[in-house]
Amino acid sequence: MSVSTPISPDPTFPTPTSPTPTPSARDELDELIHGPCDPDFRAALHRALAAEPAPVRPDPDDRARHIARQMRRLGEAAPGTRQMFAEPARLAEFHAWVAVAEPALCMVAITHHLLCLGSMVHLAPDHAPLKAQFEALESGRTVGAYLITEVGRSNSHLSVRTRAEYDPRARAFVLHTPDPEAAKFSEVSAANGVVHTAVVLARLFVAGTDRGVFPFVVDLTDQDGPLPGIHMSAPLELSAVPLDYAQIRFQQLRLPYERWLRDSADISEDGVFHDPLGSTDRRMQRTLCVGQGLWATLPAVAAAVCRQSAVLALRYARQRTTQGRLAPGTTLLQYRTQQHAVFGALADAFVLTCVAHRARALWQQSLAEQEALAGQKAAAGQEAAADEADGAMTFSPWAAVSRPLAAYKALAVRTAARVTADCQLHCGFSGHLDANRLAGYHGFHHAFEAAGGDSQLIFYDLGTALSGGDGPDRPDAPPTRPKGETGWWGSVAAAHEQRLARDLRRATGSGAGKQSGTGEQPGTGNQRTDFETWNPQLGLAGELGEIHALRLAAEDVARVVARIRDPGLRAVAERLARLSGLLAARRWSGPLLTAGTLAPDDFQGLTRRIDQLCDELMPDVPLLEEAFAYPDEIVRAPLGASDYNQALADSVGWHHGGDA
Repeated sequence: MSVSTPISPDPTFPTPTSPTPTPSARDELDELIHGPCDPDFRAALHRALAAEPAPVRPDPDDRARHIARQMRRLGEAAPGTRQMFAEPARLAEFHAWVAVAEPALCMVAITHHLLCLGSMVHLAPDHAPLKAQFEALESGRTVGAYLITEVGRSNSHLSVRTRAEYDPRARAFVLHTPDPEAAKFSEVSAANGVVHTAVVLARLFVAGTDRGVFPFVVDLTDQDGPLPGIHMSAPLELSAVPLDYAQIRFQQLRLPYERWLRDSADISEDGVFHDPLGSTDRRMQRTLCVGQGLWATLPAVAAAVCRQSAVLALRYARQRTTQGRLAPGTTLLQYRTQQHAVFGALADAFVLTCVAHRARALWQQSLAEQEALAGQKAAAGQEAAADEADGAMTFSPWAAVSRPLAAYKALAVRTAARVTADCQLHCGFSGHLDANRLAGYHGFHHAFEAAGGDSQLIFYDLGTALSGGDGPDRPDAPPTRPKGETGWWGSVAAAHEQRLARDLRRATGSGAGKQSGTGEQPGTGNQRTDFETWNPQLGLAGELGEIHALRLAAEDVARVVARIRDPGLRAVAERLARLSGLLAARRWSGPLLTAGTLAPDDFQGLTRRIDQLCDELMPDVPLLEEAFAYPDEIVRAPLGASDYNQALADSVGWHHGGDA
C-alpha cells in the first residue's frame, strides 16, 4: 500500500465513505496491484528512488550522469538481473516503480535490463566469456543500450543493413555501417563520462552469404567518450523523454567471436556456418525473442502510471473549486464530465492491471516452454529446429514473435497515453506543469507508441493475420446482454472482431488456406499484388488488430474478477470493469455503428448508466486512492498534496522586488 494519505475534500462535497476492508481483502488488493513481490523488495526500490529525486528541469549537462547514478543505486537495491528474469513479476514491478518515479530513467532501465541484458541472458549460449560485461551491467556501473532501429528507412527492423562480416582468419567479426541511412538510433551520450555497452543487431555475412540478423555485444563508450570504431552524433533533443539521443555508426569495428550472441547457431573452425533454425525469418524471430520480456513488462508499467495519474487527477478534482455561474464554489469532482474522466482513469488503470497479470503469465509460460524444449532436444541429441510455420512479418516482425504479447504492448501504451493525456486535460494548466508529473507520464507512453515495436504496425500485422483465420464468415449476432453487465463489453468486442475479420476476408480474399496478401479482383480474374490488395484495407486491418487487443483485455478482466475471493472487493472490481467497458463502447461508437455490431438504440441510456456507476464508485474512492497511489517521496508532485496551491508555491523559488 502507499504511504500517502488521502486528502479531505471541500466541505461542500461530502467525504465518500465505504466499509473498512478486512486485512485479508487489503492483502488481496495489494497482491492484485503489485503482484507476488514481497514488501521488502518494494521498500528497497522506494529507498533507491527517493535517494536522488528526478529534477523538474533536468540539466542537459548532468542528466546522463544523474541517470547513471540512479542505475547504480538500482543495481544495488535489486538482485542480479539474471535472477529477476526467473521472476517476471519482480522484473515488471521493478520497472513500474521506476516509471512512476522518473519516466526517463525507466526508458533507460527498460532498454538496459529487458533488451540489452535480456539478449545476453537468453541468446548467449555460454555466459562465462561475457562475465565482465554481465557484472558491469548488472551492477549498474555500465549502462546498457539496444541498437536496432536504423534512421534512413521505415520498417528497418525487417531489413537490417548494418553488417557483421565474419573473418575466418581471426575468428572474429567486422561490424560496419554501409551508409548514413543505416546509422543506428539510441539514447546514448557521447560525453559526460558515462560508460555504455550495447547489444547491436546486425546482418551476419559468412563467406559473402547473408545468414540473418544476430545480436552482438559492443562496448560503445568509456569515461572519455566513444571508443575506436564508434562514430556518434551530437545529442538529439527529445523533450517528451529528456535523454541524450544520438545516431551511431560503426567503422570497421572488430569484435571477438564471443561477442556474437549466436544462440544455437555456430561457425566451425574451418568457416562453415550452421543454424538449426533453418531460415533467416526464423532467426529474426529468435533474435527478437527479448521483445516478449519488454511487452510483458510494459502493461505493468502502463498500469502503474495510469493508477498514479488517476490519483493525482482525483486529488486535484476533489479540492479544486470553480467559480462557474452554474454553482460557484463547486468542486470539480461534482461535475459529471470530471467524474467520467477521473473515475474512467481509475477503471482503465484497473483493466491494465489485469492485463499486466496475464502478460506476465504468458511470458513466464513462454520462458518455461523454451527451457523445457531446449532440455528435451539436448537430452535427445537433436537440433533445435523450428517445427512451427513462420509467422507473417508484413509490416513489422513483432506479431510474429508473439501475437498476444505484441497486442498487449500496443494496447497498454496507447491506453496509458490516452489516460494520462485525459488526466492532464482535466487538471487544466496544472496538468501540463512538469512538476506535476502528468506531462512526463504522457510523454513516456506517447513515445512508446513507436518505441519497443510500433503499435500501429503491430495492429496492422494482427489484423492481416486475423483476417486469414478459420473463423465463421457470419459473425455473432449483436450482444443481447444488458448494457453495463460485467461481460457486456467483452461480448461487444468479440462480435465486432468477428465482423471486421469477415469484412477484411471478403475485401482481400485472404480466407483460410490462402496466403495473406494476394487475391483476385472481383469479377475480373486478375491477380492483385500484395500492395494493391492491402493498401486500401490497412485502416480496417488496424481496427481489427486493436479490437482484438481490447477483447483480450476484457477476457483478462473477467478472469481476474472471477478469482477475487473477498465479496466486497469483487464488487468494487466489477464496478470498475463495467465503467471501463461502457466508456470504451462510447469511444468506439462510430466503428461499432458503422459495422452494425451495435444499433443506435444500444447507445440509448449509455451516459445515464455511466453516471450511475460513478455514483456507485464514489464510496470506493478512499480505498482505491490508498491502493493505487505510490509513495509521495518518489512521486513528488504538488498536484497530489492536500493543499495543492500551497504545495506548488513551496516548490518554487521566489524573487521579491523592493518596496514601492
